Amino acid sequence: MQLFTEREAIVVACRRLVRDRLVVGTAGNLSVRSDDLVAVTPSGVDYDRLTPELIGVHRLDGAPVDAPLEATSELPLHLALYGRTDATAVVHTHSPAATALSCLVDEVPPVHYYLALFGGRVRVAEYATYGTRELAESVLAALDGASACLLANHGALAVGATLTQAYERACYLEWVCDVALRVLSAGGAPRLLSEEQLADASKITRYGQEPPR
Repeated sequence: MQLFTEREAIVVACRRLVRDRLVVGTAGNLSVRSDDLVAVTPSGVDYDRLTPELIGVHRLDGAPVDAPLEATSELPLHLALYGRTDATAVVHTHSPAATALSCLVDEVPPVHYYLALFGGRVRVAEYATYGTRELAESVLAALDGASACLLANHGALAVGATLTQAYERACYLEWVCDVALRVLSAGGAPRLLSEEQLADASKITRYGQEPPR
């Protein structure tokens, strides 16, 4: 079976999406690129019922290679990202804090140095109907120089070199958005980080280590 390891990883990540409350129902979608092929979630299938065989494999032009079910409606978005960025994994969620904040701001306010994880800023892509090329173009513009963005009145999206990295970024993004919502609702004038402070915090992208085996 084509891209079995990638399809298996997507199934595991999809179940984590539900457990981590980053989606509800069958919302959201994930994909992984391997060379000229893309493994991507199907449309409207309960994540508990997904198996690796149900994850579709498509070429970069969208042509199905091994896809027993219709692909997510956001396939054009995933393909556009792989065609015009160096991302090799995409995690798109409808997480509550990120979705709520996307209705209030044009950019995630710099309330925490975790924004450095995404390149220093997280913009909000202009609203466009889901599944359209207009949405893909909007997201590409918002991602310029960043590894995550919000989708206005819709949700959030994170990219990475691996599915694990993209998923972790999606989790951190939801946390930052939750903090931002609390700050904005507190009623006082927020203390925000400067560009210089965020640049100084960019060392967080190198944080972490592997324990000895």
